[in-house]
Amino acid sequence: MLLIGLGLHSRFMRHIYSLARLFGVLVILAGMQGCGPKAFTKGEYDNPERVALLDDKFNEADMQQMADTVVQAIIKCDVVANAAQRPVVAVEKVLNRTEEHIDTTSMTDKIRTTLLKSKKVRFVDKSGREAIEEEYKYSEGGNVSGATAKKRGKQTGVDYLLGGSISANIQEVGNDKLIYYKLTMNLTNVDSSEIDCTEEREIRKKYRKRSMGL
Repeated sequence: MLLIGLGLHSRFMRHIYSLARLFGVLVILAGMQGCGPKAFTKGEYDNPERVALLDDKFNEADMQQMADTVVQAIIKCDVVANAAQRPVVAVEKVLNRTEEHIDTTSMTDKIRTTLLKSKKVRFVDKSGREAIEEEYKYSEGGNVSGATAKKRGKQTGVDYLLGGSISANIQEVGNDKLIYYKLTMNLTNVDSSEIDCTEEREIRKKYRKRSMGL
């Protein structure tokens, strides 16, 4: 009986040992899976106008607020609002005077699009002039039929240049961080080179430092 008992005990211990090894392997595999590369695989549409301060960087909500304020100010300027005909405007790329990477191309496009939709001004695509010049040269090379060839001297002249810059000031005091952005835009008369209209939009944001994971 003692021998039978010892045999049963030995088989039981081997079974327990096998289960323990299997459990250990599963734990290791789970750990490896958790440490492996991850990817964003599930998403949903979000409202682009919703303000979401996910970090302390310049974001699309800042861009929208600044663009809307500048456009509303420009179309209320006397030289625009009281013009006999809609003035022709060419937009310069907004200059980034901050130390942060800001997509000023998107900001410039946002301002131009919003201003164009107001139907208070007309636009000349200054950035497209080089491509248009290539088209002239192509036509002058005899590649386009005379009936459809576009000739020089018919482009619309620009009345105003719209340009400006964005600057920033950052202050950190203890656990608080204050970020101040200022967008300044000027409407410059091409004939006189005078600034007929200017507008500033300021944004201040406050962040508080906290421990990660809390």
